Amino acid sequence: MRKILLVFLVLVMKTAFSQENTTSTLPQTTAVIVHKDPRIDILVKKQSSINTAVKKASARSMRGYRLMIINTNKRNEAIDAKTKIYTYFPELKAYLSYQSPYFKLKAGNFKTRDEAEKYRKMMTTMFPKGVFILNDIIEIKPEKEKEEFEN
Repeated sequence: MRKILLVFLVLVMKTAFSQENTTSTLPQTTAVIVHKDPRIDILVKKQSSINTAVKKASARSMRGYRLMIINTNKRNEAIDAKTKIYTYFPELKAYLSYQSPYFKLKAGNFKTRDEAEKYRKMMTTMFPKGVFILNDIIEIKPEKEKEEFEN
């Protein structure tokens, strides 16, 4: 029985490690033909434009500070506060957002905490509930940057 098993294993090993020389009668070609849906090109262009837009947006933003003016669940109160900000501080940009169930009003794009602190002190009298300084992603204007480099 051992001899039969040994002969069988040798034959299996020989066929397993042997190479066959097969020559194809088909001509050898190096070109590959790809059949694809034309909508793929449209999707690639669309994704490329999205990536470009995101890259430009991130170039105009940085870490900085904003003032939290009001955090309320009353929409009219938040809109009134935003109007007050634009009336008394037209140089600041106000950001009103809704995170259920609260309306949050943030103002300003301050690069340093000292800048934010100056405005916080001025606004505390107008908003007795309190004005707080928050770390946030702020917008930077390219025109402002050019002026700073020229000076």
